[in-house]
Amino acid sequence: MKYIKKCPNCGQVIETYRNPFPTVDVVTFVPPFSVVLIKRKNKPFGWALPGGFVDYGESVESAALREVKEETGLDVSLLYLLGVYSDPKRDPRFHTLSTVFVGIPLDLSQLEAGDDADKARIFSLNQLPNLVFDHAKILQDFCYKMKISEDIKC
Repeated sequence: MKYIKKCPNCGQVIETYRNPFPTVDVVTFVPPFSVVLIKRKNKPFGWALPGGFVDYGESVESAALREVKEETGLDVSLLYLLGVYSDPKRDPRFHTLSTVFVGIPLDLSQLEAGDDADKARIFSLNQLPNLVFDHAKILQDFCYKMKISEDIKC
């Protein structure tokens, strides 16, 4: 979307564009039926998948690995791209576009909350807390793609 502004010094028209913010999220899968979630320190408060903003000059894959490490202390191996989630209402603060990966932790003993995560925990897909953003939908899509048993109530 294009916005027209005027320079406060010379009055010349400056064209600006308003675009979604690129983000990443990672379904950190702990086989057979669990995932790592973080409890957010910042608004919106609540439980979420590890993730965050892509830095300028950074690939989405690098951002995903960095965000999981910063928020959970875990190094992960990214297995595949689950999807791109771009509903303008997915984040109540502003329009974000999230590239979501599925990853597997290399050493669960390193699990520790960090950065903007108040807590980091492993949850069974059958006993998930209330999730912020669209992370419940993302986990439903993950369960569908993984063909996880109907006994699991993602």
